[in-house]
Amino acid sequence: GGGGGGLGNDPGSAGSGGPGIVIVKELNKASGVWSMQSQFSAKSQGTWPELGYSIDYLVIGGGGGGGGKYIGGGGGAGGYRASGYGPSPLQGNSLFLSPGDYGLVVGGGGAGGPAPAGLGADGGNSSFDTIESEGGGRGAWSGGSSCGTGNPGGSGGGGMYDGNQAGGSGNTPPVSPPQGNAGGVGNAAGQSGGGGGALEAGNTDGTGYGGDGAPNTILGPDTSYAGGGGGGLATGTAPGGDGGGGASAGPAPSTGTAGTANTGGGGGSVGNNTPSAFGIGGAGGPGIVIVRGPSAVTFAVTPGGSTSTHPGGDKIATFTASGTLTVS
Repeated sequence: GGGGGGLGNDPGSAGSGGPGIVIVKELNKASGVWSMQSQFSAKSQGTWPELGYSIDYLVIGGGGGGGGKYIGGGGGAGGYRASGYGPSPLQGNSLFLSPGDYGLVVGGGGAGGPAPAGLGADGGNSSFDTIESEGGGRGAWSGGSSCGTGNPGGSGGGGMYDGNQAGGSGNTPPVSPPQGNAGGVGNAAGQSGGGGGALEAGNTDGTGYGGDGAPNTILGPDTSYAGGGGGGLATGTAPGGDGGGGASAGPAPSTGTAGTANTGGGGGSVGNNTPSAFGIGGAGGPGIVIVRGPSAVTFAVTPGGSTSTHPGGDKIATFTASGTLTVS
C-alpha cells in the first residue's frame, strides 16, 4: 500500500496510507494434481469428489394387526425396501453416506384386534436416511361396513367376508420399486381376505392366505421378510405368507398368530365366534433396519443395534429398535 503524505505546516494536512494487498501465486505442480482454479470450479458445480461410502440397506416397516372378534382380515406386511440384495425387481439404489451420525427408526407391530370390539392397529413406519417403509395396514373386523375394509399401508390388510369387502391398498404411499401389495378381498362364503406381502397380494395362494414376503441375503443367510397375515375363515384356518406372516386361528375363543418379530409380518385373524366368546387378532411383527457397507467403513451403533462383519469383509449394522448409526 502507498505511504501517507508528510505533515506540513497545517496539522490536518497529513494523508492516510493506502490499503494493502495479498497476492497468491500458484507454483508449478506435479502431473495429475488439480489446480486451485479447477478445484474451486468443481466444488462450485458439485462435481468435486466427496468422502463417503456406498451403502446397501434393508428397511422393513412394522406389520399390521389382524382383525379380531370373528372372521376378520389378516394384517398387511410392513413395507419392504432394499438395495443390493433380494429380488432384483424390488432393489432400489444404494445410498452414498459421508462420515457422521444417522438416526433411524424401527417401526413396531400393530396391535391385534381385541374382543369383542375387534379393530386392530396399523404397523409403525421404519426409516433410515432418505428411505422410509410404511407400516402394514390392519385387517378388517366384523363390526359393520365401516370396519369391513382392510387399511392401506406398505402392504394392505385383508377385507371382511360380509359384503365382499375390499382389502387395503399396498405400496401406500407409492414408491418405486413398490414396497408392498394389496390385501385380499373377503367373500360371502365366510372367508375374509389375507394381508398383502412384499411379493404377493393377499389371497394369491388361496382365499384368506397371506401374501408371501421377499427373500433377502443382506445378512448372509437367505431370510424372508414382510409376509402378510392369514385371514379368518368360518371353517378352518389360513396360513400367513412366507416372511413372518401369522396364521389365522380357529373358532373363538382363540387368538390369531402374531407376525414374527423383526420381519414386519402381518398378524393373523380369528375364526368364527361361539355364542359366548369372540377371538383376538394376532399382533403384527416389528420391523427391522439392516445396513451393509464395504470393508473400509466402520460402523458404531447405539443400544438397539449390533454390528458384525461378513466373511467377505463387508461391515453390517442391524437394528431391531430405533437408534443411531455412526459411519466413519
